Amino acid sequence: MAFAPCIGLEVHAELDTESKMFCRCRAEFGAEPNSRCCPVCLGLPGSLPVPNKKAVEYVMRTGLALGCQVAERCRFARKNYFYPDLPKNFQISQYEEPLTYGGHIDLEVNGQPKHIRIRRAHLEEDTGKNIHLPDGRSLVDYNRCGIPLMEIVTEPDFTSGVECREYLTELRSILRYLQVSTANMEEGVMRAEPTVNLIDEASGEATPRVEIKNLNSIRSVHDAVEYEIQRQRRCLQTGEQMYQETRLWDEERHVTATMRLKESADDYMYFPEPDLVPLAPEPEWVASIQASMPALPVAVRRRLIEEHGLPKYDAGVITADRETAEYYEKTVAAGADPKAASNWVMGPVLAYMNKHNVPIKDISVDPMGSAGLLASVDSGAISSNTAKEVFEESATTGMLAQGIIDQRGLQQISDEDRLAELIEEAIASNPSAVEDFKSGKEKAIGALVGYIMGQTKGQANPQLVNQMLREKLTEM
Repeated sequence: MAFAPCIGLEVHAELDTESKMFCRCRAEFGAEPNSRCCPVCLGLPGSLPVPNKKAVEYVMRTGLALGCQVAERCRFARKNYFYPDLPKNFQISQYEEPLTYGGHIDLEVNGQPKHIRIRRAHLEEDTGKNIHLPDGRSLVDYNRCGIPLMEIVTEPDFTSGVECREYLTELRSILRYLQVSTANMEEGVMRAEPTVNLIDEASGEATPRVEIKNLNSIRSVHDAVEYEIQRQRRCLQTGEQMYQETRLWDEERHVTATMRLKESADDYMYFPEPDLVPLAPEPEWVASIQASMPALPVAVRRRLIEEHGLPKYDAGVITADRETAEYYEKTVAAGADPKAASNWVMGPVLAYMNKHNVPIKDISVDPMGSAGLLASVDSGAISSNTAKEVFEESATTGMLAQGIIDQRGLQQISDEDRLAELIEEAIASNPSAVEDFKSGKEKAIGALVGYIMGQTKGQANPQLVNQMLREKLTEM
């Protein structure tokens, strides 16, 4: 029988609000354990939740970007389960009446279109964090408990780990463009949980659904899904018993492992949250959110390809982040060649961001400064390597690029009279290389160029040196 993969994804994204979902505690990453807690997020008797309006707006904003409908009326529900990271023994979530529902994301995977249906995007609160020590003890940090969490649930439209990877990459970009979440998976701000099984469409026979919990990188999602598909295929071939269960991904061994049998909705005993009235977003509010929506990544990519002639790859890298795309477009607007600006942003700018772990908005070299460095390279005033060196120093120290160039004497030597003198010196000092070149050994010219670059500490214009050197040797 032809069993095909059937995969759905649940993505949890912490919303970038100042306070938690139902109380005034600050929502921040990295604070001292249990220093951002109050009676509400700890579920103490007598405490009452109050919804965070900004979090509601952020979910509506995301739902609209995904083509979802905003519910005229929705309500919160209690999802009951008992675990140390949930002190009140239930999570306030949404179940049968989500805030937004019925959207989609269109992808391109290996050159082919892929339509992914979004079942719903709804609100809930996050749980605390368990910390398991080597000696067997466990600690609980409740700072994360109550942070606004958006859950985005797809229909089971994926058939491979590659499709999951492309979806998560696009979804992360959308959340960042909307500025509703940083979507930093390395900080646990965005987490993905795929559900995987195999179905024979002809017979209707299917393997039990397996959920893989709390994956914290796009690569882990891809690898875990691909492994689980192959594991279930092996079970079908060998007759090994399979269960509807929750599994964990072992990053070191590159395998999934049983965590527990899968709960059903009945196990959670959902019922309407009695302490919160239903939400009924006014049409005017929804319309104002819709009117304030920024251009989304797919539209920006299309514009960069059509207006600036960028390759798809370049456009994809640059538009992965809204601020990076804006930096690129401002660099071009300041006079830089579009392709040169693309190479610049994907090269030294992103390299600096990754090396120093800083967002592009915190780099002291603004788009005008980058355009100026590219103009200096284009005019021959400095070399491309010098431009990268100056960018690194300017971004680190805050000193203006031209000041660094002047202070360190980094201007490229393009004066033909000066270069002619250096070429004569190089020829006189390297007779064997000259003879080798005359006898047809092209690589011999490298020794002459190297001599000149060494004498000028790399400041001679290499293109002009090559051109003038060849002309001189040809004359000889």
